Amino acid sequence: MNAAEATQTTEPADLPRLWHQGSVSLIGMAGAGKSTLGRMLAEKLGWAHLDTDRLIESYYGLPLQDVLDGLGLEKFLEAENTLVALLNVRRAVISTGGSVIYGREAMERLHLLGPVVHLNISMESFLKRVGDGSSRGLAIAPGRTREDLFRERQPLYEAAADFTLSTDSSDHNASLENLHAWLTADLQEAAPTENQT
Repeated sequence: MNAAEATQTTEPADLPRLWHQGSVSLIGMAGAGKSTLGRMLAEKLGWAHLDTDRLIESYYGLPLQDVLDGLGLEKFLEAENTLVALLNVRRAVISTGGSVIYGREAMERLHLLGPVVHLNISMESFLKRVGDGSSRGLAIAPGRTREDLFRERQPLYEAAADFTLSTDSSDHNASLENLHAWLTADLQEAAPTENQT
């Protein structure tokens, strides 16, 4: 079976948000809590956790900032798009890098794997949490500000997301419960009809 055939057989329209062969992907700005909440959700579900920034680091054998510096922004985005587009995981929570939103194939793959959740923070929270961004592997073009980056990406995240969750609060447990409630809402609605033999 080639890749095209595989992708066409993995997304029945009636699948619940959370199913035993699916995954959940978290997108959003740096500092939104994708890695932290991703680990917490994976633990709650008993699933694996995959951080795509760590995947890039392991592929190149370098810290993310060094990969970005070495490749340059355009090649870095191409590499990220390629690596994420090749993901073939099940029962995993995927924490993505903030720049994954620029990769068309990467986003298509994440949607095939399961729901895509936007962890949304305000610009104020973003600026406070990332500082100057110099050591975070922040994929930003020369001459652009962090504010420019925030304004550019927000509508892209919103358009790509199946669900948006505000993570401005530092209460990770509350965020986890809200996210889990959305993921399992359709399962709870279907529960009374699932006792057929």
